[in-house]
Amino acid sequence: MDKLFKALNDQTRRDILELLKEKELTAGEIADKFDISKPSISHHLDLLKQAGLIEADKQGQFIYYSLNTTVVDEFLKWLVELKQTKKKTKTINNAKRSFS
Repeated sequence: MDKLFKALNDQTRRDILELLKEKELTAGEIADKFDISKPSISHHLDLLKQAGLIEADKQGQFIYYSLNTTVVDEFLKWLVELKQTKKKTKTINNAKRSFS
């Protein structure tokens, strides 16, 4: 989960994810949308890949990047379960107080 938070902790990486919501893109197409160097874009793409937020598919000489929502789905599921656990604990604690 640390890699997920690190990846999401940068506006450029969040902007890349927004671009990939629409369609898969090559690194060059992504780089054309930003005013930063191609090596910097490559670094951002690498961090997003490490976090599992994007997938890379080599087609000939190009690598196409696409959004992978599996990690986000798993994170949201974990958050919901965490919140439900807190509600259950709070309900149990309130019930114990009522009987005391």
